[in-house]
Amino acid sequence: MSLRSGGEDQLAHEQLALNQQEFARQAVTFEDARLNTAFTMRLRELVEFAAPRPEDVCLEVACGTGLVSRELAGHVRHVTALDATPEMLATGKRQADAEGLHRIVFQQGDAARLPFLDDSFSLVLTRFSLHHVASPEAVVRELVRVCRPGGRILVADMVRRPELGGDPDRIERLRDPSHGTMLTVDRITELLADAGARITASEVIDVQRPLAPWLEQAGTPEETARQIERELSEELDGGPVSGMRPVTLDGRLNYTQSWAQLIAIPD
Repeated sequence: MSLRSGGEDQLAHEQLALNQQEFARQAVTFEDARLNTAFTMRLRELVEFAAPRPEDVCLEVACGTGLVSRELAGHVRHVTALDATPEMLATGKRQADAEGLHRIVFQQGDAARLPFLDDSFSLVLTRFSLHHVASPEAVVRELVRVCRPGGRILVADMVRRPELGGDPDRIERLRDPSHGTMLTVDRITELLADAGARITASEVIDVQRPLAPWLEQAGTPEETARQIERELSEELDGGPVSGMRPVTLDGRLNYTQSWAQLIAIPD
């Protein structure tokens, strides 16, 4: 039974529909080695941070095409890769079949209403998802609910650093309208604590990424892409702070994100 108001449910429904629309378009780019470096960069480090065990039964929530799940599949007993967008799941399953992976299944579902019983998985994770959902509180509660006692929950996402100024969410939404709001590390920690889990390990790194493939991967309209490039270039020349922390590397315009990953265990 939902404890949310009708307005909150409507907002969540609209955000989910927008996510499905945008990610249906982007599904093919998630497997394009020229464009998907954000999803493959530090993938092995993320799996090492999760410390998978051979006996683990895993769930990846909002898996996209299951890049993390496919990396995990060789280390654990079984992985369920769940996402709301059928095109993402179909793309991931084709790739998993091509790779001969047999310990993974792909399932459609809503991250805020997971179709699993309590205490079903020993390792539950989500990456780059909380900034896309209308209610990160609901998603985190679900991650903790389906995690077994003694299990682990891994949340990895790009995070906001308010002390740096600017409004990076505005630029992110221009690039991809399904982007919602980046959380701070403190807020993610608070959500996990409220859901009944405590942090046991965390790390935050800054990642510099080239602007052009980032825009191409999302299929950002040309006029909007030029606007983003113009704003970041003007910032380098002393213009308004965007929050994207642009830099020029090897003659190419780059921007900077902060990525966090946190391990928590149910209380």
